Amino acid sequence: MSYRQSARALADYRQQITALRGKMREVQAAIEPEEVNDYTLKRAEGGSVRLAELFGSKSDLFVIHNMGQSCPYCTLWADGFNGAYDHLSNRAAFVVASPDPPEKQRQFAQSRGWKFPMVSHEGTSFAEDMGYRSEGRFMPGVSVFRRDGDRILRVSDTPFSPGDDFCSVWHFFDLIPEGPAGWQPKYKYAS
Repeated sequence: MSYRQSARALADYRQQITALRGKMREVQAAIEPEEVNDYTLKRAEGGSVRLAELFGSKSDLFVIHNMGQSCPYCTLWADGFNGAYDHLSNRAAFVVASPDPPEKQRQFAQSRGWKFPMVSHEGTSFAEDMGYRSEGRFMPGVSVFRRDGDRILRVSDTPFSPGDDFCSVWHFFDLIPEGPAGWQPKYKYAS
């Protein structure tokens, strides 16, 4: 297929994706929220915090379910969120949650230059209750919560996986004919 033919076909697929996203937003707007508990979590900088407190002055809250320091994929996502944090947190509260103890979170965040807040759900059922722990294994994703008076409602969630919409790296690789070609994220790359 010629370059121009391929470009037209890809443009058509992208239009289909845009239309599908519109349909997804319609379903999302009609979802019946799920009330959740006001979990007590641990701040990376020390002390405990209630889920309700993480909203700050915002009505909505993104909680990123991160598997912790041991996962280079979760680190890749978090590195990307770090760049988008100011934009995201202008619209809604944003926090990254992992099972790592607060001290480990704090040290790792500092080593990566992360500026978003982090909380530990170590010792709680938060990840499991939200569907991000199964058979003893944590899984990555995002839950979105809305404050409704004294109630906390989960209004959406979705898991993360390589190639998803939450990490732009994969979409850049899609523009290379071989795609990722077996590429794996690392904590550091040789110069």
